[in-house]
Amino acid sequence: MSHPPAQGPADLVLTGGPVHTVDPARSRATSVAVRGGRIVAVGHDEVRELTGPRTEVVDLAGKLLLPGFQDAHVHPMGAGLELGLCHLADTVDAGEYLRRIGAYAKEHPDVEWITGGGWSLEAFPGGSPTAAALDAIVPDRPVFLPNRDHHGAWVNSRALERAGIDARTPDPVDGRIERDAAGNPTGMLQEGAVHLVGRLVPDPTPQEQLAGLLRAQAVLHSHGVTAWQDAIVGTYANLTDPAPAYLTALDRGLLTARVVGALWWDRERGAEQIAELVARREELSRDRFRAGTVKIMQDGIAENHTAAMLSPYLTGCGCTSDNSGISFVEPGELRKYVTELDAHGFQVHFHALGDRAVREALDAVESARTANGRRDTRHHLAHLQVVHPDDLPRFRALGASANLQMLWAAHEPQMDELTLPFLGAERGAWQYPFGDLLRAGATLAAGSDWPVSSPDPLQAIHVAVNRVSPEAPEGTPAFFPEQRIDLGTAIAAYTAGSAYVNRLDATTGSITVGKAADLVVLDRDPFAGPPEEIAATRVLETFVEGRRVHTGT
Repeated sequence: MSHPPAQGPADLVLTGGPVHTVDPARSRATSVAVRGGRIVAVGHDEVRELTGPRTEVVDLAGKLLLPGFQDAHVHPMGAGLELGLCHLADTVDAGEYLRRIGAYAKEHPDVEWITGGGWSLEAFPGGSPTAAALDAIVPDRPVFLPNRDHHGAWVNSRALERAGIDARTPDPVDGRIERDAAGNPTGMLQEGAVHLVGRLVPDPTPQEQLAGLLRAQAVLHSHGVTAWQDAIVGTYANLTDPAPAYLTALDRGLLTARVVGALWWDRERGAEQIAELVARREELSRDRFRAGTVKIMQDGIAENHTAAMLSPYLTGCGCTSDNSGISFVEPGELRKYVTELDAHGFQVHFHALGDRAVREALDAVESARTANGRRDTRHHLAHLQVVHPDDLPRFRALGASANLQMLWAAHEPQMDELTLPFLGAERGAWQYPFGDLLRAGATLAAGSDWPVSSPDPLQAIHVAVNRVSPEAPEGTPAFFPEQRIDLGTAIAAYTAGSAYVNRLDATTGSITVGKAADLVVLDRDPFAGPPEEIAATRVLETFVEGRRVHTGT
């Protein structure tokens, strides 16, 4: 044990381990002492010497203590707002969606727009619900409901009328209006087309935004998350800029998490916005909130065939189509923008889902490294659904981190019905290559993309280890099991790895003397049980700087 200076007893001692430190120099301990929000001792029985008459002692009684989880890609305010609106995220039943929408409309007769969202593509044939279904239950007001991944929206005829969308309306360059055989809009909007209606939806009030953020913070703390990277800070489509809510929470002493804000890159503009981003970084960065990252969304998603692929998608008959997805930022321009952002010290957080988008993002990082040298900018690529094998070693070579959404690497209807048939066997096997990235030496971080999927790190870690969803029926095959990673690696990605990406690794991410006491107590030690039971693990307590921010039951 490293003995601290003689500064009196600890404020908090957690003992009776096990303690999984995520510190390679000492991976396991049984006791931890905290003073002034910092870890002052890590060890065994000798740590109890720091217990004084006013020391709070937590008996772990065999429960596992971990560093606090860190979510490297999440949308808290949007998630929190959705929880207070027409919330559809916890079912995949189309009939239940309609029942809830109708009930919400009846309970809120004075609301101008019916909004909320979180529905799943798999609930509808081809992933496309219709305006007609909404018209039958809400004919008098516009309805705007983003789907679970927020790359599409379900709208009714009144919403289409408000936006002036009809058979003559062209598709935007970065999106698609789904249509019937006669060219009439059917009620499903994809990618950039979402904004055609989303821009008309009234913004939530500042009070509603703050309430949404605080609601989300409580949920994240309940899952052991003590820090996160907000993946869109700015205004995009129907998403309201969360920055004012963060600043209000800071001013009122209500922000208990550590937050990195990824400033939104407006893909309809160019390099002229970089000066504005520099100014915004200075304006927003203080205390627990920093805005030293820029988010660039390079492509869409595989389910609606907007993820950028190196070769075309297949059609329903298995034939080659004429669609290879969308690169939202022209690759040559992307290289220039990332090089300039890197020169200004920005981290770039890429949305890169298809193999072409991944390559374009890595090419942009390579251009920045060539022009500017190796800077500590810690660029990272999120989602990484399809990665060409040739690009795997480039993550380590370029110092680009792999930001994994682990929960998605499993068989489920959206994957089996809307994705695999249109990728083909070879490319389908390149999906979510966690094991290959690890073996190639990439730095792994992890994020949930909540509200796209569950914010619970333990559910995601379960999938990373098993490659099977916790809800999967017995006998469901593992999703490319050769890409499994071990439990220790998955936990490290969700703690130390994300702390590295969030530039918080000097003070968080492991249970080490001198670091902040950002800690989580689980109800069991998942290392001691079978991997099939990891998802049953629950968070009992969460601490930020030694202060309890969540207590479970």
